[in-house]
Amino acid sequence: MSGDPGAGASGAGYAVVVPTLVRDTLADCLAALAAATGPAPGEIVLVDDRPGPDTDPDALEHPLTVLGDLRERTVALRSGGRGPAAARNAGVRAVTSPWTVFLDDDVQVGPHWCDQLAQDLAEAAPDTGAVQGVIAVPLPGERRPTDWERGTAGLARARWIAADMAYRTGVLEEFGGFDERFTRAYREDADLALRVLDAGWRIRRGRRTTRHPVHPTTRWVSLEQQRGNADDALMRRLHGPDWWAKAVAPRGRIRRHAAITGAGAAALALAAAGRPRAAGVAGLGWAAGTAEFAWARIAPGPRTRDEVTTMLITSALIPPAATWHRLSGLWRHRAAPAWQEMTP
Repeated sequence: MSGDPGAGASGAGYAVVVPTLVRDTLADCLAALAAATGPAPGEIVLVDDRPGPDTDPDALEHPLTVLGDLRERTVALRSGGRGPAAARNAGVRAVTSPWTVFLDDDVQVGPHWCDQLAQDLAEAAPDTGAVQGVIAVPLPGERRPTDWERGTAGLARARWIAADMAYRTGVLEEFGGFDERFTRAYREDADLALRVLDAGWRIRRGRRTTRHPVHPTTRWVSLEQQRGNADDALMRRLHGPDWWAKAVAPRGRIRRHAAITGAGAAALALAAAGRPRAAGVAGLGWAAGTAEFAWARIAPGPRTRDEVTTMLITSALIPPAATWHRLSGLWRHRAAPAWQEMTP
């Protein structure tokens, strides 16, 4: 890196905040940041969000060594395992620079990222509260992507994604940062962006590019992701029933999932009540809905034996899981006021 710490063409200093679970990807993230050409960040704040007191205190040592000269301006904090929203907020409280750039610990900034960021910040108008980076997700070229790979690729089209997002630090302070009721890396960035936009600030897309690789995961990841339906319930309370349109987000299949789950529950109840014909009709409805969902996930993929097996199993489990998490979210957040009604 070269140039004044954190100073772009306009003199706009910036800090980088990285919430992390100290995964293996963190070292690659920090190494890419250290290697990028252009004005260096004035501050780097790593927020260790591993839960519990028994985490290895030396786990950060190797990732920090890859920073080179940037190690001197890096601080590491603990946030207690409360999720990325709370971790980012903890990081912002340690920032003194006028801009705060959030990076996830599993991304890799491009080779000219610091130069491009400096240009993004220099071009930000006074009413621009944030500048989003461009996310690139590399996919395999020799075969069709899997369901998990397609889902990760969707990050490249997502609005206001915090994997690479620069906010004016004063704007973050004005709005209290991220809502810490979002305890997963899901919807917390859209919620903050909608609040900022509703207040009259602008958010624009910059030129800098950050790579988000597709990382290995388990075959149950799509089932685990259904917890996000509870966050969607909170988004509805905060931003109204059309929140998904405001956030330019896919509406999802929750209505279909609820219908499939209802048909399956009705089939079981009717069978237990000794009404086999009605139970059969409801069961056919469940089977048809589940088959349609499974095929929608299998058709665009590689259709290997392992992928098809995973899609068949999880397609039967996802509708009730999604419905359960949505209902639990609606109950948990039933008293949450719209964000405009909340006391600053």
